[in-house]
Amino acid sequence: MQQYGTQRPVPPSGSTQGHPQGHPPHPHPPAPPQPAVHPGWTAPHQVPAPPPPPPQAPAHAPAPARPVPEATGHVQLPPGAPVQIPGAADPAAGPVTVEAAHTAAVAVLLIGPAGAGKTTVARYWADTRRVPTAHISLDDVREWVRSGFADPQSGWNEHSEAQYRLARRTCGFAARNFLANGISCILDDAVFPDRPAVGLGGWKRHVGPGLIPVVLLPGLEVVLERNAERTGNRRLSDEEVARIHGRMAGWYGSGLPIIDNSRQDVATTARLLDEAVARSLTSPPSW
Repeated sequence: MQQYGTQRPVPPSGSTQGHPQGHPPHPHPPAPPQPAVHPGWTAPHQVPAPPPPPPQAPAHAPAPARPVPEATGHVQLPPGAPVQIPGAADPAAGPVTVEAAHTAAVAVLLIGPAGAGKTTVARYWADTRRVPTAHISLDDVREWVRSGFADPQSGWNEHSEAQYRLARRTCGFAARNFLANGISCILDDAVFPDRPAVGLGGWKRHVGPGLIPVVLLPGLEVVLERNAERTGNRRLSDEEVARIHGRMAGWYGSGLPIIDNSRQDVATTARLLDEAVARSLTSPPSW
């Protein structure tokens, strides 16, 4: 019986090699045939090769790739970083000129009663500045709510109060986002002096101490005339206008800059606003 590794090679035809008598074995006999290797089979006399060692981690892992900034120009706002007074007043530099105020990156809050011309002046001021400037109207943002809009003329209630608060927070975030992207802004709102927690205090929380408040307060007769020219839900009754105007009188003596635009056109009022901003940059009001 043949066994693996014991079979001798068969010489070619006519050769005397391989005969048992008188012939020595071949000086270099061929290697015995190897058994067929089937997948998964290991010969008894062979030791499996050890597995290759795992790849060594580099001594210093490479830094993760930095994300590519979005093409929209969005800037991630750091938490808890309200805006400050730009170019803080340096006593050695002297007062800020109107020209410098006209080109500074600022956030202005224009305060006044209904009919004072806040929206008109704010829009003109933003249109004519020498640096990018946005106008953020509280009433416009509040009226983004369509279905379920709580109109205060239908009765002041918790829903209208909540929508005013939501609009102020939205305006505050928009102002910070504009400033973070190098765009100044002006906001307008009818802020009452007798409600500091909701009024100036709320705006300071939403925007920051760098917000510059300026009061626009014409006479009652002028306010009534301008309100009469309004239409839609922004037109108030004469009684409501008079009540709001009376409460706004509390800003006198507050230390905030006040502009009486009873006899001033829009362009002149905007110039007076520049002067008020310049004074606030030189000596920020305490509020």
